[in-house]
This record gives sequence, C-alpha cells and structure tokens, in this order.
Amino acid sequence: MNQPAGRPHAASQSLPEPSRTPSEGLHCSHFMYRFRRDVLAGLSARRLRDGMRQFLAAVDPAEATRPEKLQRYIISGHKADFALMMMDADPLKIDAVHQAVVSGPLGAAVEATWSFVSMSEISEYVPSVPQYREKLIREGNAPDSPELAAKVAAYERRLPMMNQQRLSPDIPDWPAACFYPMNKSRVPGANWFMESSSLRQTLMAEHAQSGMAFAGRVSQLITVGVGLDDWEWMVTLWGRNPEHLKEIVYRMRFDQASAKYGEFGPFYVGYSATGEEILDHCRINV
Repeated sequence: MNQPAGRPHAASQSLPEPSRTPSEGLHCSHFMYRFRRDVLAGLSARRLRDGMRQFLAAVDPAEATRPEKLQRYIISGHKADFALMMMDADPLKIDAVHQAVVSGPLGAAVEATWSFVSMSEISEYVPSVPQYREKLIREGNAPDSPELAAKVAAYERRLPMMNQQRLSPDIPDWPAACFYPMNKSRVPGANWFMESSSLRQTLMAEHAQSGMAFAGRVSQLITVGVGLDDWEWMVTLWGRNPEHLKEIVYRMRFDQASAKYGEFGPFYVGYSATGEEILDHCRINV
C-alpha cells in the first residue's frame, strides 16, 4: 500500500511501548475523606470492629501492594476528616488503596469528599546550568571571575539531586502539611500563557527565591495536573511547624507570579497520623 505523501512510515518512527508508567517521575494522588456519622450509627459492634480492622489494613498496606510513597493526615476543619497522599509509578497501585478504604465493612461510612490526580515533573522553569550562569551575570557577577565559576560548579553538582527530589521526593518527617490546587490565569492583561518565556522564567525565579528563605522549615512539592484533573498544578507543603506554612504562603502571595497570575483552589491543612490515630481522633470506636 502506498504511504500518503509527507507522512513518515510508522516503522521508521521510534515510539515507546504503551505503558501506564511515566518515563520519569511518579503518579501522585491526594484523597480527602470524611466519616459518615449516620452510617456509623447503624453499624453493629461486630461490623464496626471488622470495619476498623479493615480500615487500618487499607491505610497501611502490605509491602507488595503499598505505593512507593504513602502519607496519612488528620485534616483540620469541616471539609474532611482525614487524607491520604500517595505516589507510585503505577497509578492503579495508588487507586487500589483508595478502593480498599471505601470498601469492606466500614466502606459505606467513608465518603471521599475531594481528590486530585497529578504527576511529578521537572518544571520548565528550573534553569539549566548555562541559564543559571547567565542569571548570575545579570545579577552582577563578572563573567570571568572565580566566584562565578565556583557558583556555577556548585549548582551543576546540586542540580541532579534537586531534580530527583522533584520527581521522587524524600518526604520529611514533619507534623504539618497543606495541600492546594492552582492555575495560572488567562484573563486579559494577566494571561500567563501569552507572556514571553523570558518573563515567565524571571517571575518564577523570583518566586523560587522567596521559597528558599524557608529552607529547613518548609519543604515543597509541585505536581502537574494538566490533562489529568481540573486544576493545572497541585502544591504540597510540609512544615516543621504549621506557622511556617502560614508564613510561606503569605510571603509568596506578594510575588508577581502569584499576585498577578495565580488562581487558587481549596486549601487543606493536615497533621501526620497513623491509622489508629485517625480513628481515635475521629471518635471511631466500639
């Protein structure tokens, strides 16, 4: 059969094998849940006891079925009672935990109130080594100075580790976390996607600089929901103390990337917990 003019033959193209697994990074899901008190009130003591046992197994799965990263949180406020954040190369391994939580003897009493599906990535705004060098020169570093060379060399050493942290983060063992989705605006006069690449790069560099002031107090993960969920990005912040979460969000709101171009969804704040602590805090007992 003749191939249409101008179209390369399929066999000549190098295509990846079909797969659920991303070529880099991990799938990431945030699930918010609440316990339905009306359903709980109708459960027998035996069914409640069995349900609690199944719930604990669901939120702390065995090694073979456990996602690569799994965090549990007690959520403050009325929007949810508890949350799970999970990351893995296989999205169905993540979703299987969710299905286990909402099934079984206690399943009818556990209501998912909100979720966000995303993937980890290396942002286009992470400067390459040459871009970082040019930035330092623009900031006043002499092009041939030993100081510039030392800064560039240090950045080149750090960059692979920083990128790995963006793709597969080491989650700190800190008590507090907050989660919120966000978009970049498209309104007339503040359409992020119509601005030049250089301006967007400059604004995101300013935004990153604000965040660096909280090193050691706040750790951040940005995952992308474009094409996967209703918002474009998910922000996860872990705090050594919840006051640091308040401080960093307030400080970064003044950056132009947020003040002019940021649109934000619901905020959730949570505190790291075991399954037993979730049940105890939410007064789920026989």
